[in-house]
Amino acid sequence: MQFNNNKRYNDYSSFIKNNFGERVQKVSLDTGFTCPNRDGTKGVGGCTYCNNNTFNPAYCKPKKSITQQLNEGISFFSAKYKTQKYLAYFQAYTNTYADINLVKELYTEALSHPEVVGLVIGTRPDCINEDLIDFLSYLSKNFFISLEFGVESTLNKTLELINRCHTFDETQAAYELAKDKGLQLGAHMIIGLPGETKDDILNHAKELSKLPINTLKLHQLQIVKHTQMAIQLKENPSMFNLYDADEYIDLITDFVALLRPDIIIERFISESPAHLLIAPKWNGMKNFEIVAKIDKKLIEKDSWQGKDF
Repeated sequence: MQFNNNKRYNDYSSFIKNNFGERVQKVSLDTGFTCPNRDGTKGVGGCTYCNNNTFNPAYCKPKKSITQQLNEGISFFSAKYKTQKYLAYFQAYTNTYADINLVKELYTEALSHPEVVGLVIGTRPDCINEDLIDFLSYLSKNFFISLEFGVESTLNKTLELINRCHTFDETQAAYELAKDKGLQLGAHMIIGLPGETKDDILNHAKELSKLPINTLKLHQLQIVKHTQMAIQLKENPSMFNLYDADEYIDLITDFVALLRPDIIIERFISESPAHLLIAPKWNGMKNFEIVAKIDKKLIEKDSWQGKDF
């Protein structure tokens, strides 16, 4: 199987380069929206692992307009990289969970920025509808539009345990609604959620491969401060099987082998800020170090994405 960048899987940076012909940077935005499992519509407290401060950059505050957040984000990144293009990344909480007219207004404002070439929208599978999909499909005629669903698990018992307040059936229905509409469809998965065995996790790869997804973000379960899971870890540590770095790398290389070979893997791990992270610590290893070890492990196993698909 031939992949780019001497990788043994479809990597995201090659996809971006092939799609845009240059480096493109995401600029995170916070709309101030909430989630249906926070505001009482479906539940309260949100997902048991969630603390949005783990991924919101400093400039990203909902009291600022979308344009101001974009300007500050672009100013920050343009000092670091000679980037020519930007994607407006609606990241925090559920970015389709509001009045449809407000949602359309915010997306349109982001796309009216002269340096923005597209949107990346993070949301839940139970928070989209036909009207929204039609609007995004219309936008996709002139812009890159990526719609990413938090799948997190393909097991309903896990989704219930972590207070997602939606089912995997709803996930499948959301992708069915959004497919073939000109959208780039993404999925987020958390590896190592409570109660899930190695076989459960490897089966996620098989189930994800049946979905019409273009991109996949994987990351290890991290317990962070100010979450329900932080309390659960303290009170009932046997709930959790937190992988060390070597175990995770071994598991992920098996996972990748089961994955449909055309899916673009956007990431393998995430890094929570050190001051918020409780466990696992992984000796402070950075994202690029873990990726290098995954690349090496795939070579050692003579494995690649889709080998066992």
